[in-house]
Amino acid sequence: MNKTEEQIVKRAAELLDNKEVDKVIGWKKGEFCFDPSPAAFTSSDELKDFVYNDFCGANLSKYLVNECKSGGKIAVFLKPCDTYSFNELVKEHRVNKEKVKVIGVECHGKLDIEKIKSKGIAAVTGAEESGGKVAVTSLYGNAELDKNEVLLDKCLTCKGKKFAVADEIIVLNEMEETKNDRFSGVEALEKMSEEERFAFWKAELSKCIRCNACRNVCPACTCNKCVFDNNASGVATKAPADTFEEQMFHIIRAFHVAGRCTDCGECSRVCPQHIPLHLLNRKFIKDINRLYGEFQAGETDEGKNPLIEYRESDAEPSSAVNGEVRHA
Repeated sequence: MNKTEEQIVKRAAELLDNKEVDKVIGWKKGEFCFDPSPAAFTSSDELKDFVYNDFCGANLSKYLVNECKSGGKIAVFLKPCDTYSFNELVKEHRVNKEKVKVIGVECHGKLDIEKIKSKGIAAVTGAEESGGKVAVTSLYGNAELDKNEVLLDKCLTCKGKKFAVADEIIVLNEMEETKNDRFSGVEALEKMSEEERFAFWKAELSKCIRCNACRNVCPACTCNKCVFDNNASGVATKAPADTFEEQMFHIIRAFHVAGRCTDCGECSRVCPQHIPLHLLNRKFIKDINRLYGEFQAGETDEGKNPLIEYRESDAEPSSAVNGEVRHA
């Protein structure tokens, strides 16, 4: 158990034992070190299964939507990027802020087990990051890897180490800011011809098996009834009837979260087909920044996001021509 994890578990136990909260939302040990899962803990005895390691990439804010419905006070441990999603959920009245105690926890980037396995390392039993290197242990030997080569994609382009909201903070080690441009992937797509770009997305989206993992994990997807679950809509099928239908699911979903997406990267992280879904959302974020001014969803839990209301100064449809913006 690392020192940060010790402090988190200690604080969680105090909150539960002192009846300050009724449950704690954190990460639970999986069968392997690299598969911890979001979980609710209701007693200090259950915390023996609590874990916070370099594989805890899951954004816990989404799980508050259902947990808050059961009532009581909840403590949740959120990494800096997760706090933006929390603010958005509060803003959209999906989470009652008064019923939640947010504890910010340090993050130095989380590891991607698939990238580690791609290095030829099987049966991983542990991984520890230090000084830009990751020491990996496995049943077949040890290895040292460059940290940037095995980070989750969303961590390679981290928005920053600022907590958008936190009642308490557990940070034992200084968190370094990333210098990577999170819009570089979008700019690479923009440089393609329309035909090349269409071929790229057709190839990527054709991999989709409609498991709905991206929708289910997304903090911006909290509708009580999703259009894609409506049998009368004709789009609830798991097996797409044609190429248009398989692309329509992701394009409609991207439009649905436009202006509200905090760029947490969960959609791409959980995709079993490794589709870069975050690029769709980042394209929208980049365009919104250009058309409506710099905006970070979830920076505050108040106010209105772009696209929520009409203003005469809004950009006209199809105004993004040669990088110029035409307003009404």
